[in-house]
Amino acid sequence: MLRFLLRRSLGAIAILLIISAITFFLFYAIPRNPALLSCGRSCTPEQLAVVERNLGIDDPVPVQYWDYMVGIFMGREFPAGNCPAPCLGFSFTDNRPVLDTILDRLPTTVSLALGGAVVFLVVGLALGMLAAWRRGTLLDKAVSSTSLVLSSMQIYFIGPLAMAVLVHNMEILSQPKYVPFTEDPMGWFEGLLLPWLVLATIFTAGYTRMSRASLIEQLQEDHVRTARAKGMSGSTVFFRYAWRGSLIPIVTIFGIDLGSLFGGAMITEATFALPGLGRLAVNSVLESNLPMLMGVMLFAAMMIVVFNILVDACYALIDPRVRLA
Repeated sequence: MLRFLLRRSLGAIAILLIISAITFFLFYAIPRNPALLSCGRSCTPEQLAVVERNLGIDDPVPVQYWDYMVGIFMGREFPAGNCPAPCLGFSFTDNRPVLDTILDRLPTTVSLALGGAVVFLVVGLALGMLAAWRRGTLLDKAVSSTSLVLSSMQIYFIGPLAMAVLVHNMEILSQPKYVPFTEDPMGWFEGLLLPWLVLATIFTAGYTRMSRASLIEQLQEDHVRTARAKGMSGSTVFFRYAWRGSLIPIVTIFGIDLGSLFGGAMITEATFALPGLGRLAVNSVLESNLPMLMGVMLFAAMMIVVFNILVDACYALIDPRVRLA
């Protein structure tokens, strides 16, 4: 297991380096000088050169990238102040450390993503199990048809519709907002319930179909038939043998979906005006704020990679053959 995790970790480091390089060099493809935003409209070439030097963008792009990566591990000295490791630089817009801003916004995105994951896993697996248990019945057809319709929905369509119906017209749910869990757990739950449901909708449909198909396949396996032949009850065979075996492909797909989950969380933040990393990333692009954009991209990529490693570890525990891969 240790060698398995070591191989995954080395691969994760390589992926993060590739992502950082692509993001950094693509930023300079934007035909917009971020120094102009700080210099003003009546900026002279001399003043612009001073601003570029203060922002650290007067060096060649490869040199800037090297300094940025070294600063992550060793820290850097900026005109705005000393930046200890792990240093992601200072924001171009407010001269605030990038890492501090990300940590302030992180709880919103994590709460939204993990809460949505809990909802779509619980609901999706439950509906899939129910459809597989009642295979061929009207209930099975209703669940399958509903999941097919929901899979075609988009967050930016479901969000405003759910807001209008559930919040403004029926007044069933509260207005979406983020309240720190440590301050008001109930307010945290009520404020994120609608975003959780909206974010989970597009994922629930896929996991319902996947869970149903995987369970039906497992019910045809030889060891399940043997358990039935020994006189075990249908519920025992279903939950003890078939259900556990059906989790292997679901755990695998869940690791892949984590990237989509964080992307969906960012879109959901924009839909409901929640102060998370998604809005921060969009604003960074609009403001040509390279340090903030790099910080958000690296932080999001690191979280996705870490979760994928954890999923790989869970997969290896479920199926020992994976450790030899």
